Amino acid sequence: MKRETREAAARLCGTGRRAVDLGLSPGASGNVSVRTAEHVLMSPTGVSLGELEPDVLSVLAPDGTHVDGPAPSKEYPLHLALYERVGDAGSVVHLHSPHATAASCLPAWSDVSALPPITPYLVMRVGRVPLAPYAAPGSTRLARNVSELPGPFRAALLANHGSLVAGGDPDAALAGAIEVEEASRLVVSLLGHEFSVLAPEEVRELTERYGTPWD
Repeated sequence: MKRETREAAARLCGTGRRAVDLGLSPGASGNVSVRTAEHVLMSPTGVSLGELEPDVLSVLAPDGTHVDGPAPSKEYPLHLALYERVGDAGSVVHLHSPHATAASCLPAWSDVSALPPITPYLVMRVGRVPLAPYAAPGSTRLARNVSELPGPFRAALLANHGSLVAGGDPDAALAGAIEVEEASRLVVSLLGHEFSVLAPEEVRELTERYGTPWD
């Protein structure tokens, strides 16, 4: 295994363990991947993210062909779809974290984003989070639903399912997933109450400064 691949594998496993430690990946749910120059390394099917080991990751070709290691998570088409949409993504994290999953069961806040600009941090660190229509986990339809979302985005909620986040590396992807979970927690906590969101000009100021997508 090349040095770059070994390092990417080690970082991916560390990210999986951290997701579990933070309570964002119950049981054997969720899956993570990292893209190298030649392959996509991915968590295997049925393995807790807290038990990932660099030498037993699934190895995929860029087109999704399984080339080495155990069978990948059934959600590999979902990851490949997000890599295609976010050209500079080096890693993808898909979690069934409790508040993001709860928020994914709610109507989208707007046509632009499932989550409102409830804090500056969601806007600064992630940008808009569109809601992908429901399809069965692991299905090519779910991957197509993500591919067909309009406009730029780096994170999405999957209806009645959870979150999907891309980042430059595994740490960045998990940081985005944490931000989506926190924004979702606030939204769910405020259900039934009036609450304020950032004004359009405030959102614009942040997106222009930090280069995140919203409109």
